[in-house]
Amino acid sequence: MEQPSFDLARDVALVTGAARGIGHDLALALEDAGATVVSGVRGTEAPTEHVEIDLRDVTSIRAAVDEVVARHGKLDILVNNAGLGTNHDALDATEEEWDELMAVNLRGLFFACQAAGRHMVARNYGRIVNMSSQAGHVGLRRHAAYSASKGGVELLTKVLALEWGPHGVTVNTVAPTFVRTPGTAERLDRPEFLQDVVSRIPIGRVGTTGEVAAAVVFLASRSAGLVNGTSIVVDGGWTAQ
Repeated sequence: MEQPSFDLARDVALVTGAARGIGHDLALALEDAGATVVSGVRGTEAPTEHVEIDLRDVTSIRAAVDEVVARHGKLDILVNNAGLGTNHDALDATEEEWDELMAVNLRGLFFACQAAGRHMVARNYGRIVNMSSQAGHVGLRRHAAYSASKGGVELLTKVLALEWGPHGVTVNTVAPTFVRTPGTAERLDRPEFLQDVVSRIPIGRVGTTGEVAAAVVFLASRSAGLVNGTSIVVDGGWTAQ
């Protein structure tokens, strides 16, 4: 029997939104697993080698992917982590907010997949991991636009998995629950908010970036070759209810 291996030493990975939070830690985890990691960021703050990318701009997306391939000769792994969120009632949503969120979370993610997919399909190998959310599986109050975008990511992932799977390219999602990061600390540090969140998670706590990274490293590995078009929900059981 071939033993599973999660060694990524042969692989080149691009992680979008890697300047901070979950993306920062995903980049570090892939690097620790042996991958050559390029962080896709809008500025210059990155834990590893970086390339500038603006997911609102398709030209920027294509140029960033092409730059990674030009530097390293290939792109094996794409982790679409960059994203925006909202936290208010649907009645308070604005057109501008909706458009910006969809431009990054769904439109930008698709064109990043497409740009990477062109290279991967041509080489007959690739791993694409799209960061989704438990909000892409169940409704969350005060997250209308966000939930809609992540639901779109889930179904887009399935379509790409069907089209690119025959070419050795797998496309999957990782869907976390609330994870403590600099971006979520303001809400999670409020006792009443944290209590409400934890009461919905059967294991009784929020997630860690390391737990999310474990799922990403698995899907990015060659041992996950038969996993295609699915979602690993890292939510402590929230969506099992």
